[in-house]
Amino acid sequence: MKIILRFLFFSILSSLIIGFYFKNYENDQFLGEKIIGSTVLFSVIFFLPLFLYHRWKDKDIRDYTLTEENYERMRNEVEKKKPNKNKIQ
Repeated sequence: MKIILRFLFFSILSSLIIGFYFKNYENDQFLGEKIIGSTVLFSVIFFLPLFLYHRWKDKDIRDYTLTEENYERMRNEVEKKKPNKNKIQ
């Protein structure tokens, strides 16, 4: 999956470069805009979901949502890090 994502990323990047080249230097603005638009569409429809699936496939969504249990755990961690002001030195 990692190799596929890298290949898609570099093909999207090269397609954008080619689109901007046609738009600015070949004086074929319509073709350049078509290449850029189709590249953006491809990246949103195919690349983005594959990338998100790859990044989130082994993760538990409950670790990243703010539930009451996670909120209490974060509060306890913050209280542990606070210095105790009542302590005599």
